[in-house]
Amino acid sequence: METAWYLEILEHEGRSLADAAEQAGPGAPVPACPDWRVRDLLRHTGVVHRWAAGFVADACPAPRPMEEHPDLDGPDLVAWYRACHGALLDTLREAKPDVECWTFLPGAESGLAFWARRQAHETAVHRWDAQAARGGDPTPVATDFAVDGIDELLRGFHARRRSRVRTPEPRVLRIRATDADADAVWTVRLSQDPPVTTRDAAGDAECEVSGPAAELYLSLWNRLPVPKVTGDAALAELWRRTSAIV
Repeated sequence: METAWYLEILEHEGRSLADAAEQAGPGAPVPACPDWRVRDLLRHTGVVHRWAAGFVADACPAPRPMEEHPDLDGPDLVAWYRACHGALLDTLREAKPDVECWTFLPGAESGLAFWARRQAHETAVHRWDAQAARGGDPTPVATDFAVDGIDELLRGFHARRRSRVRTPEPRVLRIRATDADADAVWTVRLSQDPPVTTRDAAGDAECEVSGPAAELYLSLWNRLPVPKVTGDAALAELWRRTSAIV
């Protein structure tokens, strides 16, 4: 996908997140994150935006810690989040396409491409959280963006050694988006090592999780129930219990 596409989504999702947070109020609980209120969501996402922008702006080649959360609340906190989001957009739009900086998932073409994609998905998921906290039905995620996010999660986050999705013996889980192109299917091979995911339907799977891409995307991020499970449901439950990103 083109970086400009991610930036357009990032702009829309960040503005929608701020609007929903403002409507919900800082004390509203975030359903998918039981320990969080909306103020925690805004502080977290704003700090992540600042952290990400720093790597690109400074062409920083190594990891560094995030800032402390700001001691802000209410309208001041919403305004601070909007400023963080705007500064991130400005940084990414002004960056050189081939900027070299630290990234933490495999497969990125450049630092800019990585952070535009990562921040678009980070913001989309937390926009959904903010709208869920506000009440009413959150805006659905577009199908093509959801497919991209599933791919990032399976072949990016869970390709790392930090993934806790492990099984004592080799097992095979399949993920299938039913409303997307034929290649929107992933085979996840589980073992005592990090999952190995290929974008195909090769071989037999002991469990298949399927459904519309937007629902799958949010269920794999543990925001919604799994749409449909065929086969050994214990593998779908294993994902729910162990897939939280740490």
